[in-house]
Amino acid sequence: MKELLLYMAQNLVDNPDQVTVTEIPGDETVLELRVAPEDMGKVIGRQGRIAKEIRTIIKSVAQRKGERVSVEIVD
Repeated sequence: MKELLLYMAQNLVDNPDQVTVTEIPGDETVLELRVAPEDMGKVIGRQGRIAKEIRTIIKSVAQRKGERVSVEIVD
């Protein structure tokens, strides 16, 4: 999951070298996505549409693997 989120985020932003994903294990794994401040809008999108789609893709893949994963975009 971490690699998939990293790949998607790096392809959306202008500064792919500043994208980091931190995995926090638990009952539901949390993936914290950090990007450069000027790229925040590109990851969130208008009215949060891109962020919602990123979360949908990650949850869908996780569900196929029998895992529970959520995505948090951190500034």
